[in-house]
Amino acid sequence: MLRDTLWRGVDYMVIDLPPGTGDTQLTLSQKIPVSGSVIVTTPQDIALIDAKKGLKMFEKVNIPILGIVENMSLHICSNCGHEEAIFGTGGGQAMAKEADVNFLGALPLEMEIRTDVDEGTPTVAKDPEGRVAEIYKEIARKVSAKLTQQDKAVSAFPSITIE
Repeated sequence: MLRDTLWRGVDYMVIDLPPGTGDTQLTLSQKIPVSGSVIVTTPQDIALIDAKKGLKMFEKVNIPILGIVENMSLHICSNCGHEEAIFGTGGGQAMAKEADVNFLGALPLEMEIRTDVDEGTPTVAKDPEGRVAEIYKEIARKVSAKLTQQDKAVSAFPSITIE
């Protein structure tokens, strides 16, 4: 898809990968230029373990870590608006501090994010002035700022074997 598609006017291409350090991440880092990685985690300890493995893998192949995003940082009740940190708090921020990388932001677990996407209109497009859209836009601004500070994308790594 990357090589067989005529991409025109693309400022940024974001590729969403599953968590961990699997073949997909390694192949991507070896086959195409990659400008950086954004690590996404939830505040839970078990999720942070996988996120830290992913971060270390990207460091080993010299892909810059642009920052960390904490997803599902708190649940917002769609009926009353009550906020509750059902997955814990501060895990992404603590990981960013420990790894000495930027903390890009915390996204809520909110029903409308899912329903908006299921309906075909991302929340940022549906409600561009809303609270969630502002969080996404701030994260995007931070990622863009980090990318403009880099000289070039990284590519053509040697083969890596994980034992």
